[in-house]
Amino acid sequence: MKVKIKPSTCSGSITIPPSKSMAHRAIICASLTNGHSVISNVDYSQDILATIQGMRKLGALIKQDGHTLHIDGICDFQHIKDTHIHCKESGSTLRFFIPIFSLCNQPITFSGEGRLMQRPQKVYEEIFQKQGLPFLQNNDEICISSSLKPDNFVLKGDISSQFISGLLFTLPLLKEDSTIQILPPFESRSYVQLTLQMLEAFGIHAYFKEENLIYIPGNQTYKPCNYTVEGDFSQFAFFAVLASIQNDLYIKGVNPSSRQGDKQILTILKDFGIQVEEKKKGYLVRKGIPKGSYIDLGNCPDLGPILCVLGMYAQKETHIAHAKRLRMKESDRILAMEEELHKFHVDIRSGEDDIYIRGNQTYVCEKELYGHNDHRIVMALCIAGLCANKEIIIDGAQAINKSYPSFFEDIISIQGKVEYI
Repeated sequence: MKVKIKPSTCSGSITIPPSKSMAHRAIICASLTNGHSVISNVDYSQDILATIQGMRKLGALIKQDGHTLHIDGICDFQHIKDTHIHCKESGSTLRFFIPIFSLCNQPITFSGEGRLMQRPQKVYEEIFQKQGLPFLQNNDEICISSSLKPDNFVLKGDISSQFISGLLFTLPLLKEDSTIQILPPFESRSYVQLTLQMLEAFGIHAYFKEENLIYIPGNQTYKPCNYTVEGDFSQFAFFAVLASIQNDLYIKGVNPSSRQGDKQILTILKDFGIQVEEKKKGYLVRKGIPKGSYIDLGNCPDLGPILCVLGMYAQKETHIAHAKRLRMKESDRILAMEEELHKFHVDIRSGEDDIYIRGNQTYVCEKELYGHNDHRIVMALCIAGLCANKEIIIDGAQAINKSYPSFFEDIISIQGKVEYI
């Protein structure tokens, strides 16, 4: 699918969709209870649908009622309905599922789409091999066949937090206690804290015994819970950057007390000289003249693409550090943003772990843009185009369905000019 984005002065208010990160966690926890839970405010992106379908195969009964899920969890791991688990392109789904489905103690095959099966899973491979358990991966699938055992796990802190969260969902169900030691630097700590928060809501206790040591008591049971998913700060960031460059926006639906790592967008905007006012139901982000600054992306990697757009419209230079994990997402997001922003003649360059952007106020793009099969690249390019001086065309725009299917409709609702080609 192609879309044409015309320069537009956006205005008004927008309500942000629910957090994909929190929805994954809530659906998994509810499915692991031997009881009935209600999960409210769910948006059915492709990633969330992958998690729902996987939990159904594990044996959970999940009924959709609008944006609400009614979930009757599993009584044990012996009633799996299908041992082939397709995770679409969802890295969260795959990495959360691998330890959980190991508890079935029978052959399980995971598959995916896009770059998912090429994304690194070495952390799990090493854990399984250390415990003498089969773990086979090729370009098409991952196969496991035996249950993880309680252990004192040691993981590097600069790998994806999804591995740590996958273990946290699983280890409380084992008979004995476990620990997870995270070797510094510990990046994306906030995502681990989101998992611990969700576990607590469903009656599971795991906690930081030391700064980088998590203690997980065994022999625990998930308890049913009614849970409302909060708004997503990673999606908030697209509209907040748009407002800061172009026109004031009232952005609703996010929780000011949220523990989401992507809430860092509020601090980043203030560092760029942008006014952000907390309101009753969200934030008012005011148009300003962004001034380039230093950004540490270690705890909020999903903000990378849209922060490149902020940098391209900022005065002076923006330095985005600790960005290397962007290279292992749905696309190499550093390379993708460089390739596409060069079509705007943006002064952007990168190293393995850093991005440097020297901004300007006006841009014209003469070439068709490509979304790199990556939802966050497409959405970032849309914001860049709305603020440019000439219309743009983005090919591969359907990638937004992975996380935010109504993104273009929401842009149109605030007077953004989007035309489907």
